[in-house]
Amino acid sequence: MLDNLKERLRNTFAKLQGKRLTASYVEEVLREVRVALLEADVHYKVASSFIKNVKELATGEKILASLTPYQQIIDIVYQEFVKVMGETAVELAPVKGKLTVFEIVGLQGSGKTTHTAKLAHHFQSAGFKVLTVSVDVYRPAAIEQLKILCNNNGLENFDHSGSKPVKIAKKAYDHAKKNGYDILIIDTAGRLHIDDAMMKEALAIKKTAESNEIILVVDSMAGQDAANVAREFNELLNITGSILTKLDSDTRGGAALSVRAISDAPLLFAGTGEHIADMEVFHPDRMAQRILGMGDVLSLVEKAKDAIDEEQAQKQMEKILSARFDFNDYLEQMKQINKMGSLESILEMMPGFSQMSKQMKSQIPSEKDLKHIEAMILSMTPEERSTPSMINHNRRKRIAAGSGNSIIDVNRFIKNFDKTKKMMKKGNMKKMMKNINLPF
Repeated sequence: MLDNLKERLRNTFAKLQGKRLTASYVEEVLREVRVALLEADVHYKVASSFIKNVKELATGEKILASLTPYQQIIDIVYQEFVKVMGETAVELAPVKGKLTVFEIVGLQGSGKTTHTAKLAHHFQSAGFKVLTVSVDVYRPAAIEQLKILCNNNGLENFDHSGSKPVKIAKKAYDHAKKNGYDILIIDTAGRLHIDDAMMKEALAIKKTAESNEIILVVDSMAGQDAANVAREFNELLNITGSILTKLDSDTRGGAALSVRAISDAPLLFAGTGEHIADMEVFHPDRMAQRILGMGDVLSLVEKAKDAIDEEQAQKQMEKILSARFDFNDYLEQMKQINKMGSLESILEMMPGFSQMSKQMKSQIPSEKDLKHIEAMILSMTPEERSTPSMINHNRRKRIAAGSGNSIIDVNRFIKNFDKTKKMMKKGNMKKMMKNINLPF
């Protein structure tokens, strides 16, 4: 997430350490920061305003005479990042027993349908009765895509065969009202660019379905264009908030720093992966911490609380520490971690990880690697999972064939698993973490 911007800022600020600051030296450093922001596709107006505000504070007499100028300038930049992104998190608060309508808008390909499902999952997990509906009758299979996402994730979708978006929205609204739903989420049609037809339709749906929230979905990879799109949608529809998608990708990330400042509508959520649960409330302070490589422990703790069964985790930890864990425990741990998102996105939240990410990248298992491991375990018999020591060569060959892996992959997995158990048995947690000898 925002890797290039993090790297540039880290290298730039490293030059300040141990230096006696002067106004001209601060200006030189801030020039590099400005280039870093523009390269990250931050809107040029936002970048200029950002540098101007930081410069005013960073060249004050107190900072230049300070014994800790480096830390103080980092803090000034951090506070400015928070300010640009909205200062405080804005959490939506629907009322149970009263229908709230969310209208999802945005350009084609921004991720509206996927994030309609993610938003439904978010609120359903919080105990709300949620209904979704797609009124995108123009894009092939758009309606079917939302239906499949809902079916696969235990979400409710309004089934229809209509061809008029406004009429479909009205029917879904009446159905939700009649059947006591707390939330209706309407996935509207997008276009390759903003046009009158799209806006008129979105406005008609807003009026007909009495939309309470107009949520703009923005592709964070769109860079400066994302900010311009947000501004235009806001001018025409008066959006109440935005969702930034693809923040887990190799994006330059400028949208995260531009959309709020340009549109004046709060950033509500950030999409951080492909899983249904990979969407989190947008916290400006936490995002600023991530950009500056400080980690995000609070979000990590929140994810863990939502995804992990505390009693089950305690039992597993006891088994791990006594080296009694088996492949059943390993599979259960994988499932719980999977609920929190990708392994890399979890590690991103740990302080100091950004400094080690390049060295560790090759050692972090990908989604594909984890699926292969899951297939290996599921290809074992119940006895083999609970008694790993009984898995001989012939059994390994069968597991490899059954899981679609090579015998070499199976041997490596079991070898690393055994190595991990031996280290735990010796109580050598530090050595295990240093060498990252996890069974991947």
